[in-house]
Amino acid sequence: MGLLVMIAGLVVFLGVHLAATKRDFRARLISSYGEGPYKVGFSLISAVGVALIVWGFLDYRATGWIDVWHPPRVMKHIAEALILPAIILMVASYIRGRIYAKLKHPLLVGVKLWATAHLLANGDLGSIILFGSILAWAVIDRISLKRRSDPSGLPIPVGGVRNDVIAVIVGLVLYLALGALFHPYVVGVPVFGA
Repeated sequence: MGLLVMIAGLVVFLGVHLAATKRDFRARLISSYGEGPYKVGFSLISAVGVALIVWGFLDYRATGWIDVWHPPRVMKHIAEALILPAIILMVASYIRGRIYAKLKHPLLVGVKLWATAHLLANGDLGSIILFGSILAWAVIDRISLKRRSDPSGLPIPVGGVRNDVIAVIVGLVLYLALGALFHPYVVGVPVFGA
């Protein structure tokens, strides 16, 4: 049951994100309902998808675990090493500096690293579906970005090295918090020292 709920959540969450890549469709929704209601609707649908993903994945982990392969222990260490730059890149997409200017889409690069790290460290069916789907979405979204531009047509303001330093510090703090608190207590899997 949990696996099906998680898949339904992925369909909702990734479906609304893939729909947003269709710029004509997105423009029609905004012209029909307005930008504010569009953003609220997008956020609410995304939140429902995330809630279903989390609920389904936690239920799957508790009741329906299905092993596909057993990753070697070294994969866990590789995953830990990949997650740090992944989080820093995600943060750099909001605290825009030279990292943002160089990569153009650091959020998607970070998501791809994050998903790849989890695929390397987890060999169960639920993880493969979850992280494989998110990785596939990030690849598709990055490809679609080559064919679309910012809707306003205006350049996005970018800061300098100071913003990069802030992004690295914030990313490091988030990495430690997620690894020491969120992962062991919410996901139920210790990251550090396990």
